[in-house]
This record gives sequence, C-alpha cells and structure tokens, in this order.
Amino acid sequence: MSAKWEKQEGNEGVLTFEVSAEEFDKGLDKAFDKVKKTVQVPGFRKGKIPRKLFESRFGVESLYQDAIDFVLPEAYGNAIEETGIEPVDQPSIDVGEIEQGSPLVFTATVTVKPEVELGEYKNLEVDEQSTEVTDEEVNEALEQLREQQAELIVKEDGAVEEGNTVVIDFEGFLDGEAFDGGKGENYSLEIGSNQFIPGFEEQLVGKKAGEETVVTVTFPEDYHEESLAGKETTFNVTIHEIKEKEVPELDDDFAQDQDVDTLDELKAKTKEDLKAHKEQDATNAKKDQIIEQATENASVDIPQAMIDTEVEQMVKEFEQRLQAQGMTLEMFSQFSGQSEEDVKEQMKENADQRVKMNLVIEAISKAENIEVSEEDINAELEEMAKMYNTDAEQLKQMLGNNFSMLEDDLKVKRTIDFLLENSKVKEA
Repeated sequence: MSAKWEKQEGNEGVLTFEVSAEEFDKGLDKAFDKVKKTVQVPGFRKGKIPRKLFESRFGVESLYQDAIDFVLPEAYGNAIEETGIEPVDQPSIDVGEIEQGSPLVFTATVTVKPEVELGEYKNLEVDEQSTEVTDEEVNEALEQLREQQAELIVKEDGAVEEGNTVVIDFEGFLDGEAFDGGKGENYSLEIGSNQFIPGFEEQLVGKKAGEETVVTVTFPEDYHEESLAGKETTFNVTIHEIKEKEVPELDDDFAQDQDVDTLDELKAKTKEDLKAHKEQDATNAKKDQIIEQATENASVDIPQAMIDTEVEQMVKEFEQRLQAQGMTLEMFSQFSGQSEEDVKEQMKENADQRVKMNLVIEAISKAENIEVSEEDINAELEEMAKMYNTDAEQLKQMLGNNFSMLEDDLKVKRTIDFLLENSKVKEA
C-alpha cells in the first residue's frame, strides 16, 4: 500500500492512502455476508439470497459503507506505520470516488504529536536540600505513629466532642421536600474534619448516642447545584454511635509493638527512617527543579486534543483517590460544591504543564539516545514482583499489553537521572 504524509501548518497534516481493488472486493464480500442475514426477499430464506440478485435489487452501492468500515481501520493503521506519524486525536477521513474494480483512496486530516524545540537542559542549577533531622521532627513522627495506632472505641457515656467519630443516618430537606444526594445511612463522620457543609458538624457537638436531631445549614452561594445554592436546608440526623480515639502510651511496650525493644531504639530507628526519607525527598526535589527548568526552556505547540486527553486521565486518577477514601465524584461534588466541570477546569493548567513536561522528557531521551536494556526491564520486573508478592514472569503476564508502558516508564526515569547527573548544585 502506498501512503503519503503532507505536513501542514501547526500540528496537522494530510495523510493519503489507498486500499487496493482486491482488498476492497474482500470488504464487499464481508459486507454482503453481514447484510444478507437481515434481508428478507420473497422466495428465499433469510440469509440465502444470491449475491447477484441482491445487487440487482439493491445495488452494489448499498454495500459500500459496510465495506469501508471493514477495510478502513487496518488500512489507516498500516498508513500510520508506513509514514511513521504519531496521531494524538481521531482523524477526519474522506473517501474518494468509489468505483468497483479500482483502488479506494482515503484522505485523512490528522493531528499529530508536536515537535519539541529543546532549550538548555544540561548544567542546570538546582538548590541544595537539607537532610538534617531534628529532635522535634522525631517527636512529631512518633506522635503521628501513635495516632495511626489509635483505636476507635465506642463511647458508652457522654456526648459528641470535637475529634469524635459519629455513625449517623441523615436526610436533607429544602422547603420540606427531600432533595437528591442529601441522604446517607450508617455514615462515619469525624467531627472537625469539615467533610460536610459548614455548620453541619458543629451542631452535632453535645448530642448523645441514640439521639435524633435537626441540623440547619445554608449552602454556599457558589454551590454547583443551583437549586441548593445559598438556600437554607434542614437535615434530620440520627446518631447511632459515638467513637473516640484511644491513643497508646509512648513507652517501651509501644516500641516493642514496632519491632524494637526500647523507646530509645524506636527513636533512633525513627531518626534513621526520617533521614532516608529526607534524602529521597531531596533527590526528588532536585529532579523536580531540573524538569521544571528544562520544560520552561523548551518550546512546543501543544494540540488541544492532548490537553483534553490529559484532563480526562487526571479526572480518572482523582476518582481513584476518592474511591480509596470511600467516596465517589458525585459525593465529592455534593460536599465540596464543585461540579465535575469545575474539577476539570481546575486541572486544565496542570494538564498543559504535564503534557509539555512529558514531551520535553521524550525529546531529551531521543536527543541523548537514552535506551533501556532487557536487563534493566528484568531488574525492574523483579523489584515490582517483590512489591506485589509475586514472581516476575507472572507479573509480566499480568501486564499483558501494558508491558510496553514499563519500558517507557524506565526510559523516563533514565532520562531524569541523566539530567540530574548533568546538573550543578547551588550551595546553600
């Protein structure tokens, strides 16, 4: 197959390719096999109409669109491979005049990955990062560890206090009518977490388990649901349980639960861990500075399609983080007052920067001929296998079609390491 690519202004171009008469005939055969199953002609059972009779009654032209649908995907894919272009959006494809026995010519307007004009990316200056660990930081880390080890104990007596977790049923009403999204059952709410509309949590302080109460709140003026924005609503709330945190004492017994013998050993271990984290954070901070500078120094005209795709990916990642917290995007919208469109709008600027950064790193990788060996990939698989408690070969099978992404990720890491190795550290 012959394919021709003509670059035009910006990131668009015209891709011309053809399907041979023989391949198009095969497409017509497939189209007829599909269509004949639905055609009812007197004297013939469904699916048994002869091809010549079908064409004499309906015309061969009636098969053209289905035939194109059969041959186009493979032909377009082959044309992309032949010309070496990298489309970033769905093409706009026109088909030339169709004549049985002649090749079929397609003309596609395609948006492709943009070219990057690299600026300075070697010998960039980065700030020295402190990795000193203070006693105050050790104490803070131990307090956080105590909080993590705390247990929620049902509060048998007493009322709701700040920091308690209550298990509640609630239902919201506007002008006496229940509204969508305002109902929940057996919902765990930490008082002071500001998960709900301002004023909701504070009105539960002082209430007791088993108590039913009415909470009155006013939705923010800029709330995404117009029917609720700025409106005063009431919630019928039933408090099932009150739970309070029971934090363990910081002593040798607590240390032994962390696999060391004494509190002094736990402090020393905590200091070592903090030191290691700070060293890793320092390296990451330097990498971030280098990537930011290299990205700023480069020039690239990013197609809107790439930004839109990145925004969708960022929304998916955000939804996954919400799911890990037991929330959905719809619940987040109800509680935060931000619609999905608001979330996307906030992500657009970051999406633009992320796309440019990825393009710049890819361009540097090509410019410096950075490659990933089979040994590198196998070593990475071994490390990942340890994390997921499986073996490398099984992990490779689990990755399936996504295996090539592992090589791409490794190449990105190697490129960033290259930038770090070729940078200068500014002394504090």
